[in-house]
Amino acid sequence: MRKYHIIIAVLVVLLDRLTKALVAQRISLHDSVDVVPGLFRLTHVQNQGAAFGLFSDSPSEWKVAMLILFSVAALAVVSALLWKNGNALNATAIALSLVFGGALGNLWDRVASGKVIDFLDFYFGSHHWPAFNIADSAIVVGALLLLSEIFLAPQEEKVISQQEKIG
Repeated sequence: MRKYHIIIAVLVVLLDRLTKALVAQRISLHDSVDVVPGLFRLTHVQNQGAAFGLFSDSPSEWKVAMLILFSVAALAVVSALLWKNGNALNATAIALSLVFGGALGNLWDRVASGKVIDFLDFYFGSHHWPAFNIADSAIVVGALLLLSEIFLAPQEEKVISQQEKIG
């Protein structure tokens, strides 16, 4: 089953790399292309911070190194969880594979250039969501899937799972 985890993560990384390369080649930095006017556009921005531009204005010379270190630590944790869950292809494994692929995609950019290309830009009137990319999307979808597993799993499954861990 681990091969499916790897396939999911690799597909996320490949799609992320491809879309970022296309945006970098076809849309000048800070330019936009309307896709759905009034709602969605492709905008080429470079994020030197964390997800959704957090810490991007920080003048710290250690910012990129800390973001890389955090990404490597997150990848190590997710890898360990995937390894532990390696014989299953369930929602948890899929979620962890998405998070792994997304984290790897953004780490690739940070190591290569110290910044991440973001381009998916949603807005409505004066309300604007920070631009993001495919890797960010995979991380968020994976995290939401994990949260749904935690909070929406039937109580019987939680009890049985706890009993299996004890026994």
